[in-house]
Amino acid sequence: MVAGKKKKRYIIGVDLGGTKIMCGALSEDGSQHFAMRSIPTQSEQGADVTMDRMVGLIDAVMLETMEATGASRGDFVGVGIGAPGPLDRERGIVVVAPNLGWRDFPLRDVIHSRVGLHATLDNDANCATVGEWWQGAARGGVNVVGVTIGTGIGGGIIIDSRLFHGASDVAGEIGHTTIELNGRYCKCGNYGCLEAYASGPAIAVRAREALVREESASLMPSLVDGKLDAITAQTVYDAAQQGDAVAQEIVRDTARYLGAGIANILNLLNVDTVVVAGGVTAAGEALFSPLRAEVRRRAFKPAVEAARIVPASLPGTAGVVGAVATFKSQALGAV
Repeated sequence: MVAGKKKKRYIIGVDLGGTKIMCGALSEDGSQHFAMRSIPTQSEQGADVTMDRMVGLIDAVMLETMEATGASRGDFVGVGIGAPGPLDRERGIVVVAPNLGWRDFPLRDVIHSRVGLHATLDNDANCATVGEWWQGAARGGVNVVGVTIGTGIGGGIIIDSRLFHGASDVAGEIGHTTIELNGRYCKCGNYGCLEAYASGPAIAVRAREALVREESASLMPSLVDGKLDAITAQTVYDAAQQGDAVAQEIVRDTARYLGAGIANILNLLNVDTVVVAGGVTAAGEALFSPLRAEVRRRAFKPAVEAARIVPASLPGTAGVVGAVATFKSQALGAV
């Protein structure tokens, strides 16, 4: 090693979702990304199987990074984990994760003991928001809210360039704000949550319901060989882009639900940036145009004029990037 040259170090980021686990490595300064990989979570097989899969993925990412950089295992500083919440960050516990079927699971310590590296834990939506703020579409924002739409709907809040966790680590649970007093049942146990209307599975449910109701023809059944149970949110986006009227109406309704939720955020927090992440962004302007219109209709004009509402620019990797950033914040003192 050249005298005076600091040896490079690396941090692993893990984004644990109800459907998939994404993992990758970043150089300590975040400028280089390595070995971004994802595998199905298979949460239905239980926490032990999910842990085996996560640990195997971390090991594979470390090996690939070492091969690419010439690093040794000792050059890895630690593992930042983003997981569905609510969480107890101080104890490293997932308090409840309905889409994983977990309660009071000591995720941080399990990873630490099995991987042998210092680990930190934060909410997956917090991580995605921080990732977009650090290196993505929300870069330059000071007061930022992220909305992540996947198996569930999560959120992250950055106030004065610092992640806001709240009094008990549950700030940012945007998906569990109520938009319909006596509405659809949500897996959290409440009724009328935003997540029950605009998450990926909820979009698919509304599509199947529409196909049962609608007499008009739709492309969606043909896209899944007539198996309505196989319809996903992606099926809806694909059909909408091909001009399917039923699918387009579902996308518009989704935009209105999300617009109502984001209008509440703007009226409450008056942020400068709202970044929307997840598969729903595949709908493009078919989603964002009516979404922004709904926000304009519902939020105060000064709040609307101060905010930009943008799609995420780190598709698939924001959670990993943000997990690394939250590790740096928690373990090293600064991003």
